[in-house]
Amino acid sequence: MSEAVQTLEGWYALHDFRLIDWNAWHAATPQERKHATDELNTFLSQWQQFENDKLGSTGVYSIVGQKADFVFMQMRETLEELNELENTFNKSSFAAFTIPVYSYVSIVELSSYLAKPGVDPSEDPEIQARLKPILPKSKHICFYPMNKRRDGNDNWYMLPAEDRKTMMRSHGMIGRTYAGKVKQIITGSVGLDDWEWGVTLFSDDPLHFKKLVYEMRFDEVSARFGEFGDFYVGNLLTPDKFVKLIQI
Repeated sequence: MSEAVQTLEGWYALHDFRLIDWNAWHAATPQERKHATDELNTFLSQWQQFENDKLGSTGVYSIVGQKADFVFMQMRETLEELNELENTFNKSSFAAFTIPVYSYVSIVELSSYLAKPGVDPSEDPEIQARLKPILPKSKHICFYPMNKRRDGNDNWYMLPAEDRKTMMRSHGMIGRTYAGKVKQIITGSVGLDDWEWGVTLFSDDPLHFKKLVYEMRFDEVSARFGEFGDFYVGNLLTPDKFVKLIQI
């Protein structure tokens, strides 16, 4: 049996993708729309306070294309907190005008493939900041789930640990060339959702998403072992921009 890689875990994450029910929104009275909008703003304000208190973090983005209209990316200390947050929102007037179309449950994960020798992770502030990240308010987001292939000779889980470590270090070097351009958050989802990892990228220039993912496709880790789900790309929604989005 190949050696399983050890991982460090941080905050739990929920990507909550929704469509707006525009027919219902148009049919609502101005008073109903105002009440729903006020509720939405209350949620956004509460979530911002959680972030200010470093108890979690929230990213809000509109989604380009027909897969969804917007996404809430929520991060909290426990799965119970995420569940309570989701259920509370679902009971709101604004949520009644939305249609859930996709969700992803995972947890921030750091692999020991890239660990620093001799460093205690619990005492390393850089590692702790990566395990419990405050989501950047970059202009754009890109999310996609992925697996490592398990197919014949291209079975990631049958490779010796040292081979996997060498390839992941090479893979990681590509990402480092985009430091300052793209912020990447890897969340593990083995046993939590349908895929094995979720990848969330943030950047002020969406072209960096295309170039980074394309370049990584030529690396052996992706070329031989990478399997990818749907990609979701969007634009930052501040509270003011969210209100503008739903104005009719």
